Amino acid sequence: MFADSHCHLDFPELRTQLSSVHAAMVQAGVTRALCISVRLETVPDVLAVAETDQGWHATVGVHPDYQNIEEPSVARLVAEAAHAKVVAIGETGLDYYRLGGDLEWQRERFRIHIRAARQVRKPLVIHTRSAAEDTLRLLDEEGAEDVGGVLHCFTETQAVADAALERGFYLSFSGIVTFRNAKALKEIARKIPLDRLLIETDSPYLAPEPMRGKANQPAYVPHVAGEIARLRGISIEEVGERTTENYCRLFRVN
Repeated sequence: MFADSHCHLDFPELRTQLSSVHAAMVQAGVTRALCISVRLETVPDVLAVAETDQGWHATVGVHPDYQNIEEPSVARLVAEAAHAKVVAIGETGLDYYRLGGDLEWQRERFRIHIRAARQVRKPLVIHTRSAAEDTLRLLDEEGAEDVGGVLHCFTETQAVADAALERGFYLSFSGIVTFRNAKALKEIARKIPLDRLLIETDSPYLAPEPMRGKANQPAYVPHVAGEIARLRGISIEEVGERTTENYCRLFRVN
């Protein structure tokens, strides 16, 4: 069994073909998928998708890249998180790669998500890019260790990985770890504790080798597991079993 810990099944590339996406997952042995929210106005779509399968779950949150949209409040996130399918708060975090200027609004948005997560006692799904120092600082300042979470699509350094692990967080690896030029990332995936590791697709983006150039989908997550198995010298079945156990433990699902 495999669990895709981060995908966007409500995005147009996938939502219009959910039946075939589901069939491909079944064939590939992917039994769980976390459908990620990126804007408040699309939360109903995310929840509707998650409700179509017992093994699909959802998050509520606003991605750090989106400007000039409805800002979340703690109360709004808490209310949305009451839905039975919601197992985490996010995707949230900081991204200094795509945006410039005064990004205090982004940091405040991140703080709001952490406060909501602490209130509902659900983990965080964190996006961080070119902002690791501030990401870790805000996690500390807001007491995020109380709820934990995952740094998704991890591409940071070993030092950042160690800092996240010390705070009780999980690391999730996407198709990037299968890319030939991702040598440093492969080394991190080889060394981190297996009980803190998750796998994901970030569908419909970042299709792994040998599917690069195609729209990604959860059925491709075994390719990520296969690369991690190769790096660690263990079986793909063990990677699938352990990462699924981690998924269920972190998000508190059966």
